[in-house]
Amino acid sequence: MDTTTRYLGIDLKSPIIVGSCGLTADVDKMVEMEACGAGAVVLKSVFEEQIIYDIKRNTHVVAPTDNYGDSYEYIASHVADDSLEKHFSMIREAKRRLTIPVIGSINCFSYENWLTYAVRFQEAGCDALELNMAILPYETSLSADDVERTFTQIINTLRKSISIPVSVKVGTYFTDMAKQMQQLSWMGIQGVTMFNKSVQVDIDTESESMKNASWLSAPTDIYNTLRWVAILSKKMRCDISASTGVYTSDDVVKMLLAGANTVQVVSCLYKNGVDYIKELQQGLESWMEKKGYDNVSIFRGKLSVQPTDKTSVAMRTQFMKYFAEIV
Repeated sequence: MDTTTRYLGIDLKSPIIVGSCGLTADVDKMVEMEACGAGAVVLKSVFEEQIIYDIKRNTHVVAPTDNYGDSYEYIASHVADDSLEKHFSMIREAKRRLTIPVIGSINCFSYENWLTYAVRFQEAGCDALELNMAILPYETSLSADDVERTFTQIINTLRKSISIPVSVKVGTYFTDMAKQMQQLSWMGIQGVTMFNKSVQVDIDTESESMKNASWLSAPTDIYNTLRWVAILSKKMRCDISASTGVYTSDDVVKMLLAGANTVQVVSCLYKNGVDYIKELQQGLESWMEKKGYDNVSIFRGKLSVQPTDKTSVAMRTQFMKYFAEIV
């Protein structure tokens, strides 16, 4: 069975790629992922806050003028460069040892560093770059228009500054998801990853304090992603990488039938080990053989909402099938 696919303008041997996580911060693990059949790896995100933490830890100051005065900027710049260089060294080693694409990932909050980091990732040898743009609507002062302008400003700047393909990883917090995703795809990016799983909050009633809930996705999380991939795959001018809730080879098949170009896996690898990629790949191939599909392109998007269909009607039809028993 031919499971090759094309994502971000790059040929992959499999649509199953390992999403950004702690596992992709280890080159030995990434070599193992390739041996198990992964089509590509997305590196663990570099967070701007992580660099700032390193600066404060190594300069032993909270405010820039506490100890160093005007020289703080110079010191901080060198500490930041040293912190980033460790990551770039890992990228260069990964590129030496892997034959599958290595996709960088960055998550920033300041406009300037989106550009700075993106250029450095390209120079380090990444085949593509995933912008982990987790802009969450926590502030009452932040409007939907503000979020849209942020996306537009960052993407337009990066497209002029780097030549490697760019994908944007988004969350589900959009008031007009379908319109926003379509407009993003019109901006010249090569892909959108759906979706970024935000940190879930829990409360410890004994200590009466906030704590993090499990950061792993659950198998039921797949349904929201599946719905939006099916709705948008034929309406986008860029590729879609489906993420969150993918646990089995059947889940991989579902995402491809909905129209995804690639499927990202993370949580299932933490639970089952990197070798589990083999099971996912073998399951995909077995399903294709059973159905008589020689290659992925034959069935990709078979169950997506077609461009000529009205999405609201297609989704309401599914609703009526269940609640009104209309077949």
